[in-house]
Amino acid sequence: MRQDIPPFRGQEIKLPSISGRTIGLVALGLAVLFAVFSSVYTVSPEEVGVVLTLGKYTRTTEPGLQFKLPFGIEKVYKVPVRRQLKEEFGFRTVQAGQRTQYSNQKFEEEELMLTGDLNSALVEWIVQYKIADPVKFLFRVRSPRDTFRDMTEAVMRSLVGDRSVNEVLTTGREEIGSELKIHLQELCDQYETGIQVQVVVLQDVNPPVPVQASFNEVNNAIQEKEKLINEALSSYNQEIPRASGQAQAMVLEAEGFALDRVNRAKGDVARFKALLTEYKKAPEVTRRRLYLEAMEEVMGNMDRKIILDDSIESVIPFLPLAGEAIKP
Repeated sequence: MRQDIPPFRGQEIKLPSISGRTIGLVALGLAVLFAVFSSVYTVSPEEVGVVLTLGKYTRTTEPGLQFKLPFGIEKVYKVPVRRQLKEEFGFRTVQAGQRTQYSNQKFEEEELMLTGDLNSALVEWIVQYKIADPVKFLFRVRSPRDTFRDMTEAVMRSLVGDRSVNEVLTTGREEIGSELKIHLQELCDQYETGIQVQVVVLQDVNPPVPVQASFNEVNNAIQEKEKLINEALSSYNQEIPRASGQAQAMVLEAEGFALDRVNRAKGDVARFKALLTEYKKAPEVTRRRLYLEAMEEVMGNMDRKIILDDSIESVIPFLPLAGEAIKP
């Protein structure tokens, strides 16, 4: 049996009424909250904060928690003035570490340069710098990093263009690096970029790929030549002092021999004069003494001695007792 279902009557939902005062308080609270959060900022230890008030520079803040006017009245630009920055030319580092990884992309528009003798060279270099003046870095030059790279490349091309390809590849690399640092710093000061150039390093300098084999052969020949020259100089430096020492030793030996001969001659003369004086005093005694001394010297050097005398009929045996004691 079907029963009639009474019609559904929904309850009326009434939204809470919000007054304009409440909306104003909420908006004011949000504004205050936004103002608090937008007026506090933090500067890291390696940075400084450059503050602009209504687009005009007013101050520079040091690392730490700082405050500024909210609602865009003051804007802060953080500049890493205590960090050493680096620009690479002719190559790019993908990942630095114990095994540095470099990009496989070619940058021939940067590294390919014309030398003074109308040859080509592939030059790769690094420039390390710091931001010395953050205000100048931000507001004196538009796009300071791109401008700095353009100035660096222009100076490098000028220096390479003043030298031959052999100088660029071998002896002139250090000179190019030092001159690049000086001229680049002069340009940075002239354009007020606020950049201080610290280190310039020529990473690698090579001839173009089609002629690298020929250049390598030339370099090998130059190195072999320098090696032979160094070996010859080494032998020269060894033999000359040795010959000088031998000559000095021979001179000293000759001088010593001459001095010995002179002294001996003087001694013989003095001895002869003394003997002559004694001889004049007692000629017979002196003559016999000289004879005996001479015979003693002569007979002392003989092994077997035989004495002959006209008054005897046979050989007299002689017992040499050279320095030996006679025992009873």
